Amino acid sequence: MPKYFFNTRIGADLVRDPDGIDLRDPDQAWDVARTTIRELLGSESQPRHLLTAHLEVTDASGEVVLEFPFTEALFDPSGDQSVKH
Repeated sequence: MPKYFFNTRIGADLVRDPDGIDLRDPDQAWDVARTTIRELLGSESQPRHLLTAHLEVTDASGEVVLEFPFTEALFDPSGDQSVKH
């Protein structure tokens, strides 16, 4: 299984994920990114500046597979057929 890294970008700063996680494909990485962001935003101590952040998901070679804005995780795509990833 490929390894994906969930790096957090806040403005010009990038917080790298040193460990990564083995997932079956980019679709599963998208699901993990969404869940991770929702958990971070749901915590009571969540700083407001996280709303401007996004996750940069990369593969083992460092190629960006997807960029997931934290604000996008606030929306529920289950009722909206126009949302694509």
